[in-house]
Parts: sequence; structure tokens; C-alpha cells
Amino acid sequence: MNRRALLASLIAVPIAHAGVRAWAQRQEPTAPQPTLPTEKLTIATKGGKSHVFTVEMALTPEQQEVGEMFRPTVPEDGGMLFDWGSPHDSQMWMKNTLASLDMVFVNADGTIRSIAENTVPRSLATVDSRGPVRATLELAPGVTAKLDIRVGDKVLHRIFGTQP
Repeated sequence: MNRRALLASLIAVPIAHAGVRAWAQRQEPTAPQPTLPTEKLTIATKGGKSHVFTVEMALTPEQQEVGEMFRPTVPEDGGMLFDWGSPHDSQMWMKNTLASLDMVFVNADGTIRSIAENTVPRSLATVDSRGPVRATLELAPGVTAKLDIRVGDKVLHRIFGTQP
């Protein structure tokens, strides 16, 4: 083995272990995250109604990991939008989430792909989008039924290239 290859292997091992150590030492969240920046979002139903929400924008992996954890309630006209950047399967859970939620899974074009209503607080069960989505929208529990929001309705927001 030449000196360069030996030196490269000696450097690579500690760097790889440092990455594993950083991952293992990352602290699990123990409190709600500060309020994230908010934006308006509208859901246009097939029945012709429009519902406006003010949603927090969970854009970074760290913000998305904490999400709505440790928050006792979600306002009926509020929520959190998880922007995945590009379509992929969204698998959420309710660990450390104190309030039930309605989870709305949204395709890249803004149409609602699927809805999980009244999720179970603190559950480790996976809540799945059932296919690739651009975003996941968390709303107060029961809001989708109350406002007659259904699969196929349209979410109007800048990340989908649509505006209300």
C-alpha cells in the first residue's frame, strides 16, 4: 500500500466514526420548537368552497423531525406544512405529539392524495401517504370532516405553483 492510500484510509476511519457519533449523540426533542415562519394556504374544495389557513412552514429536516411535538393544540385555522422539496413517500408518526391531527398528503400539483383523520396522539404507528407526495399538511383534528375537505381537492400555495 502506498503512503497516500494508507494516509487516506487512516483519515477516513475517524471521519466515518465521527459521523456515527454525531448521529448517536443527537438529542431527542423534549420540548416544542419555537413557532416557525407562517404563510397563508388555501384549500379549494370540489364543492366550490375555499378555506384559508395560516400554516407554519417546516422546511428543514430538524424542523420536520420535531413538527407539532409537545404542542397541546393546533388552531382550527392553523397547522404545519412539511415541504419535502420533491415527491416521495411520506411516513409520519405521532411520537411526543400531544394533540390528535388530521394529516393531509398533497401531490406536487397541489391535489390532495390522501387524508388521515384524527390521528392517535403519542402513537408510534406509521401514518402513510400511500404514494409519493410533495408535502404533508397537519391540521387540527376533525377539520377535514368539518370543512368537507376530501381527496382530490386542491391546495393553493406557492410550493405547488398555485396561489389563492
